[in-house]
Amino acid sequence: MRQLLTELLSRDGGLEVVGSAPDPLVAREKIKQLNPDVLTLDVEMPRMDGLTFLENLMRLRPMPVVMVSSLTERGAEVTLQAMELGAVDFVTKPKLDVAQGMTAYADELAAKIRMAAGARIRQRQPAEAAPPPRRRIGGFSTTERIIAIGASTGGTEAIREVLEQMPADAPAILIAQHIPALFSRPFSERMNRHSAMAVCQAEDGQQVVPGHVYIAPGDRHLLLARNGARYVCRLGEGAPENRHRPSVDTLFRSVAQQAGNNAVGALLTGMGEDGARGLLLLRQAGAPTLAQDEASSVVWGMPGTAVRLGGAQEVVPLPEIAARLLSLAAQAANGDPASSRTAAAGR
Repeated sequence: MRQLLTELLSRDGGLEVVGSAPDPLVAREKIKQLNPDVLTLDVEMPRMDGLTFLENLMRLRPMPVVMVSSLTERGAEVTLQAMELGAVDFVTKPKLDVAQGMTAYADELAAKIRMAAGARIRQRQPAEAAPPPRRRIGGFSTTERIIAIGASTGGTEAIREVLEQMPADAPAILIAQHIPALFSRPFSERMNRHSAMAVCQAEDGQQVVPGHVYIAPGDRHLLLARNGARYVCRLGEGAPENRHRPSVDTLFRSVAQQAGNNAVGALLTGMGEDGARGLLLLRQAGAPTLAQDEASSVVWGMPGTAVRLGGAQEVVPLPEIAARLLSLAAQAANGDPASSRTAAAGR
């Protein structure tokens, strides 16, 4: 496997494979000798598991790491732990008996290695306190305020940081995070443990109510719709948009159409452009919008594009995003005009 990957990655003129290792103990010595820009790390290895090695690595010699994960629920949980420990991104292993799948896998891995080489390494800061106890939200009436969030590379941890700061009675939140199908439910369950809000993987027809977070299932679009006076989740199997399903643009567009100026939109860290045009649609519909700033983003592709297109009304550091979303949602509830506070951003 290592030899095959070396051969496939070496075909990319922008990459040089400087070494490979059968286990973390050998890898540790080779990293010291070869000083690589990026490390690919398997979750399951002999002599030391990948999570233990990653935790030690990020403490002693922080560097961009792309995890190699199995496409299983256990693999998903371990991979999400790796992202929490500081890994930049992950790829899932292909079926090794399909040559075409192996080539596609190598292409995906090469793209993520190039991205990781320029990524910002963010070590997780432990939460100061456990999330406050949940308060039961009565009834199933609609909330007039909707918060829509989109993210990709680095987004699993950015979303965690935002949700950790949300109170139990915050406005309903809809999230589109680029993630494989088998990973979205474990991700939702992990976010539920980190938040005072009730977090779940969205279901088709599910009512959208305050105090709840709805995360798009992997490989399904999440849309906001109305059923009478109530908001509901709709799941779609339409073609990928911007090569992604779920697509942030798809979610944002539906929120702009259904909630308009009663919504608040936020585009977090991510590679590519998905969500940038949708954020602009939200702003044009009268909704306050913000983008994560470059300094706190692992990759400033999606939010950076939104800033250049004029879709982001504000550019906000990650630690301040939750408070700003709540403030903007409260302004919408009180009928106040959206804030005009802006921040300069650019490369």
